[in-house]
Amino acid sequence: MEKSAVRIKDIAAKANVSVGTVDRVLHNRGRVSEKVRQKVLRMMEELDYEPNLIARALGSNRTYQLAVVQPDHLIDPYWQAPWDGIGKAAKELKQYGVTVTMYPYELTEVASFVAQAEAATQSAPDGILIAPLFYRESLAFFARWQAESIPYVLFNTYIAELPALSYVGQDSYQSGFLAGKLVQFGQAEPGTYLIAHIAEDIANSLHVTQKERGFRDYFAQLPAPAPGAPGAPANVVSIALPDPTDPSFARQLNRLLDDETVQLRGIFVSTSKAYEIAPYLQAYHREDVRLVGYDLLEKNIHFLHENVIDFLINQNPHEQGYQGVFALADQLVFKKEVPPLKYLPLDIITKENLRYYVGE
Repeated sequence: MEKSAVRIKDIAAKANVSVGTVDRVLHNRGRVSEKVRQKVLRMMEELDYEPNLIARALGSNRTYQLAVVQPDHLIDPYWQAPWDGIGKAAKELKQYGVTVTMYPYELTEVASFVAQAEAATQSAPDGILIAPLFYRESLAFFARWQAESIPYVLFNTYIAELPALSYVGQDSYQSGFLAGKLVQFGQAEPGTYLIAHIAEDIANSLHVTQKERGFRDYFAQLPAPAPGAPGAPANVVSIALPDPTDPSFARQLNRLLDDETVQLRGIFVSTSKAYEIAPYLQAYHREDVRLVGYDLLEKNIHFLHENVIDFLINQNPHEQGYQGVFALADQLVFKKEVPPLKYLPLDIITKENLRYYVGE
């Protein structure tokens, strides 16, 4: 019998029980002896029965309220893509009784994050999707949601201490490792490789520290030059830069690029803000410095075309938002098993393949 043709009445006939008995076993309600329950389950397995979860959800009068806590897309352009992905998922799931409420917080303000996460919690949602950029504060909310049996899904930043229902996003460590390879590949001369963190609370930003660890580990595993051979181990340095509007941002970069003893070979920007570094390399005519960053923002694309940014690693933020909402829906609405980790590809973007990602 074809799987698509299997109905509850077919299982009942095979198990020699009533349709009502099969229905009670399927929905785990009513009184059914353990012997009969096992027999029905065995017949379901033999017939390879799959319940029509979509039809069941459509026929249900149940509604589901989801809350999303992410940085405000009006403040930082990176967050527009996950915002759009969340909106697309919400539109597709509306017919199943799913509504999504956004709780945007200011990217650099811990108090804003706490206030919005608290507001989301107080709304008593059926599930929460969150970009937990503030590590310590996030852990406190995770503990509360677990105590209140609220399933939550992480995106952008993976925090393992208190396991969520699922994480959707990139492997931050591996993306940092990849960035190290991109920034060093083909470089014949030894020198300094810089990790630039821009306007980040590094001690409280797990995704950033994981990227730096991966970047450093790439260089650590490179073979050392043979005795007497030319070359030297790479010098990996990290720098915490303030917000680009702060005058010290320009002072630090100018000092770095003016110092000929540094032998700067490459810069890895740990967020989507490579476009903030690019104008300085352009002004100093530092074509010898390889620049690697993240994400297909308009300003990053401009400098990719200008050959100032060499590589961008696409974090697929639209898919993170979209699949994050669907992970909650799969658990709550469609009763599907949700994988604890959903790593998205590490797409390497160059000027030559850009059009396949942005439709140029």
